Amino acid sequence: EKVKSERSRLAGALKGMGFGMPESASNFVLATVPTSGRGLTGKGVYEALKGKGILVRWWDLPRIADKVRITVGTPEQNDRLLAQLKTMI
Repeated sequence: EKVKSERSRLAGALKGMGFGMPESASNFVLATVPTSGRGLTGKGVYEALKGKGILVRWWDLPRIADKVRITVGTPEQNDRLLAQLKTMI
């Protein structure tokens, strides 16, 4: 129940920042990076977060290169992720 609740909160916050994603019943979300004027890419988000010690998954593959896979963490971990993403969007 904790994962479900936190996944819902995380997905809602990501959607509020412009990320797109299908519904998830897992312990992660597959978020499409918004195509903002800042030129963000899946790889760019992955590298920027990694530089801050926040690990997400990214694959350089057709159809998913514009997405990052984000594992649902603790509320504190998710807050840190969201705060960092807000500085990028």
